[in-house]
Amino acid sequence: MKKKLMASILAASMLVSMAAGCGNTEEQTDAPAAEASGTTADAAAESGAADTDGEEVTIKLFSNLPDRKNGQGLVEQTIIDQYMSENPNVNIEVEALDEESYKTKFKAYAMDGMPDVVSIWGQPSFLDEVLDAGVLAELDESDYSDYGFVSGSLEGFKKDGKLYGLPRNTDIMVFYYNEKMFDDNGWEVPQTYDDLLALSDQINAAGIVPVAMDGGDGWVLACYMQDLMVRIAQTPAGTISDAIANGDFSDPLFSEAAQLLADTTSAGVFQTGFDSQDYGTAQNLFTNGQAAMFYMGSWETSMALNEDIPEEVRDNIRAFVMPAVADGKGTATDLAAWNGGGYAVSADSKVKDEAIKFLNYMYQPDQLSKLGWEFGVGLSAQDQTDYLTGEETDLQMQIMDLLNNATNISGTPINDCGSSNFKTTIETEIQSLANGTESTDDFLSALGNACK
Repeated sequence: MKKKLMASILAASMLVSMAAGCGNTEEQTDAPAAEASGTTADAAAESGAADTDGEEVTIKLFSNLPDRKNGQGLVEQTIIDQYMSENPNVNIEVEALDEESYKTKFKAYAMDGMPDVVSIWGQPSFLDEVLDAGVLAELDESDYSDYGFVSGSLEGFKKDGKLYGLPRNTDIMVFYYNEKMFDDNGWEVPQTYDDLLALSDQINAAGIVPVAMDGGDGWVLACYMQDLMVRIAQTPAGTISDAIANGDFSDPLFSEAAQLLADTTSAGVFQTGFDSQDYGTAQNLFTNGQAAMFYMGSWETSMALNEDIPEEVRDNIRAFVMPAVADGKGTATDLAAWNGGGYAVSADSKVKDEAIKFLNYMYQPDQLSKLGWEFGVGLSAQDQTDYLTGEETDLQMQIMDLLNNATNISGTPINDCGSSNFKTTIETEIQSLANGTESTDDFLSALGNACK
């Protein structure tokens, strides 16, 4: 990874966060132990880990990663197991829910008392209200001066210059595709949006879904619209912030992107019923070979290592970014990307010191960052240069190359740039826009009203 390039790109964009949703909607507590790797007692001591000769301590961790056997949930559980092994007096109890259920229960906890360590998102739609409520503990930014955070990645987790959380990922929206399926059918990766529409016609004719879409969660459709805006305008962030501040979405950028999304769905690019199908359903269409492509974030690079996915699929997963839009200013090196969600500590935790010690342990560079790379879960908000082994999957290297070669990064997706009310409105209304039950004008009018 070109560390300086990556850092300068992220700093220029003032990235903030959003985390991936999960298809598994079951609550999990006291998750089973994952295989430990990599951390020594010396590293634990350097991290400020709890004193193993101390009194018994229980840390309650509330997570949005219910799948503890794959991806980021496996990384999180591995670190938890290592920490408890090295600190026998510490017990960490995990409660894990899918993202939407998590956010609902988070609000309840905010009123009744937070668990000690929680998953958070560093974008305004989530964090502004949380910080106003005073439920998160302030962190000492100097503790992380040697943790390798890329420049600018902490900004979305601050208020009035004070740090209240740490980011986990750098996320990029991509189209995953089945390379073998493409080769077998003579399909080519689309270079333009017109190419994507034409390719979708061919794929539909073969009885296969062109693009599996999690339309049941409006945030994915909003990210898709953001991706289109990047292709149309290259740098839409200023236009988005002005529109939200003024409640005025009359700029042609919004109508062009919204109409293009509506045209995409009417052209049959997504599966039938996409607007009511969730993350897991969309992903399963792709991993079971029923869809040629899957639109999602770079955190799903772990699909290439997931043995629950048929080998002929997982070995052939590749990725490409949103194709060029006719007359658009954006290029293939302009990315819809931001820093992904992370963790914070409850301000009212009865074991706050130990909770912060555990948080700091999690973010030691040879923990989240290293294990995340080893487990193929995408790109960290910390420099991962030292952890390349030469044994990475082709998909991992594709994703890293996308960021390496980026000339511009969008920052926060449009749905997370405003208040929680704006977020709810756009994620609801965009489903109606996409399924054809609401016009572009009505959609944009609803967005403007949500800002007033």
